[in-house]
Formats: sequence, C-alpha cells, structure tokens
Amino acid sequence: MRIKKILSVLLFCFLLVDLLGCEAFTRKFTRKSKKSEATVEMVLTPQEYKGPEMTKEELYRQYYLYWSSWQDELINALTQKASLKKKVDCAGEALKNMVNMKMMLVTDAQKNFDPEIVKLIDLSADIKSDIYGANDSRNLQVAQRIKSSMHKGFIYPKIRNYLK
Repeated sequence: MRIKKILSVLLFCFLLVDLLGCEAFTRKFTRKSKKSEATVEMVLTPQEYKGPEMTKEELYRQYYLYWSSWQDELINALTQKASLKKKVDCAGEALKNMVNMKMMLVTDAQKNFDPEIVKLIDLSADIKSDIYGANDSRNLQVAQRIKSSMHKGFIYPKIRNYLK
C-alpha cells in the first residue's frame, strides 16, 4: 500500500512536471498568435500596351469587320425580339466602330460618312424609346438599309484612297 502511495505521488509529480515543462503553465496552453510577416506593398506603374502596330488598311478593315459584326448582331436582335438592353448595346457598339472608321478618313470622305452615322444615331434613339419592341420590324428595315448602304459605299476597295 505504501508502494502504491509512492507510485501515485511519483506519477503525480511526473505529470505535473510534464505539464509545466520549461514554460509557464499559462503560456503553454494559450493559443499562439500567427506571426504576420510585414508585407511590402507592391507599387505598379501603369504602362500603356499599344499592341501590335497595325497599318491604316488593317485598322480600317478591323473596324469595318467589327461594325459589320455588331450590325449583324443588331439585326438578329431585332429579328428575334431580344431584350431592349441587347438591342441598345448592339447599336451602341456598331456606332462606336462606325465613328472609328470615320476618323480614319480624310475630311472630304468623312462628310460622306456623316449621313450613315446620323441614321444609326436615329435608329439607336428609336430603339431606346421603343421599350416594348412594337417597332422592331421598322427598326429592322432601317438597320438593314444602313448595312446595305455601308457595304455599297464604304468597303475597303472603294475607300482605300481616302485613308489618312
């Protein structure tokens, strides 16, 4: 019985020393904070990416292709009774590319471009005001006429001599 008592006291002392260890009891069982490394803030200087240098011909053809694609998308949106937002976005993108095409021409040729831009601006305004799509068929005809007149008068072979 005395041996049991000595063993239990020794076991208790051993556990006490093991729990306490070299550090203080409170430090041993408290959660260690994660050390946050001092982060250095990155400073980025903006650089303009100009992309590959394109000739005037390539730029005009690219804008023409973009305009044609957006005009086709507008025609499809009007045909399929798409949402107003879709129609307005298509008209806006087509107009943006048409203006880019115009800016690449000499001033005399730009004057020939103005009526087409005015037609597209008017069409865009008509689409914006037609919330329920009641005039989609009329707007579709106008969009097709604009596309047809642009294909007749402003394809690259006819306009190549008027590029800046």
